[in-house]
Amino acid sequence: MIYLDSAASYPLLPEVRTSLMHAFENTYANSASSHILGESALSKVDEVREDLADLIGAYPSEIIFTSGATESNNIAFKSLLLSKELAPTKKHIVISAIEHKCVFAICEYLKTIGFEISIVLPNSCGIIEAESVKKELREDTVLVSIMHVNNELGSVNPISEIGSLCFERGILFHSDAAQSFGKTPIDVDDMNVDIMSFSAHKIGGPKGIGAVYIRDLRKRDILPVIHGAGQEQGIRGGTVAAPLIIGFGTAISLFPEYYEDFSKKNIRSYLLNQLQELGVEFIVNSNENNLPHIVSLSLPKTNSSLLVRDNEQTFCLAQGSACSSKEIEASHVLTALGLSREEAEFTFRISFTNDITHENIDHLVLAIKKAAI
Repeated sequence: MIYLDSAASYPLLPEVRTSLMHAFENTYANSASSHILGESALSKVDEVREDLADLIGAYPSEIIFTSGATESNNIAFKSLLLSKELAPTKKHIVISAIEHKCVFAICEYLKTIGFEISIVLPNSCGIIEAESVKKELREDTVLVSIMHVNNELGSVNPISEIGSLCFERGILFHSDAAQSFGKTPIDVDDMNVDIMSFSAHKIGGPKGIGAVYIRDLRKRDILPVIHGAGQEQGIRGGTVAAPLIIGFGTAISLFPEYYEDFSKKNIRSYLLNQLQELGVEFIVNSNENNLPHIVSLSLPKTNSSLLVRDNEQTFCLAQGSACSSKEIEASHVLTALGLSREEAEFTFRISFTNDITHENIDHLVLAIKKAAI
């Protein structure tokens, strides 16, 4: 099976698998316990906290471990916006039309309690321009949330420019970095980011673990999403998942090198060149400045149903985003780009792992050619 859906979930790195097994067998103590095994677990958790903080230019005290980017996004919105430290008159939020679906779900809830939401459309390349964000800012804007890299297109948003706009106006700025973390440089100070979300399984780590960065966390009065016994600075109650965090740490330390090696293969360019050589008609729904592990391809002269049906035992392919692949309606990201439902039906998100080969791509291109209308 050739796996072409790494943007949905990256395969577990072999080194992560080993570290997880070791952690489950040896780091089973509660990190909140005062005995030697508990203190050892806490030390290992804090090592990962430091590694993550170092990678993004933050302080370890500003990192909270969560169950993944969805929970991190909930904390970014609800924990900060529903706290007592923000002015009650500020009830306006700006997001983009290509955010992860969980952001839309969170905003729908916030609308029921008095918040207003403005949605910024991307340009034709799937990029949220700073000027478009600027036009939506108001005196009562309290939060702007723009993802760093889109999970369907691979498009990279100008986070630093948007962050500067927010900083100048004293507006909180959140960015979902689940798709960019470990793949492109992140510096929260340079980007003027106040809150950032991360997920382990997007970089070959285990599912069920992620993190959120919150600037000056210890100085903030933040409402917990999960009330508990004070874990994670009181923000996220529940016994700390030390083995999963250790696995996350292994992925943090190793994945960037894996990704750099993958990038040198120029797989995205090879795919597009092979399609062109075989005369396959295609449209790339982004520009050349995307991260190299994702390409959104519209194949107007390809029978997409036939392609999927005849190759379901050979390729793992995604039509639309992973979170909506079981639904009938077109992807909200493709719709935001202006694609019709019909156009979305013959559009695929192809995302690569580090061990993808040119031979794998040759098989895919031949399959696409065979399914030509």
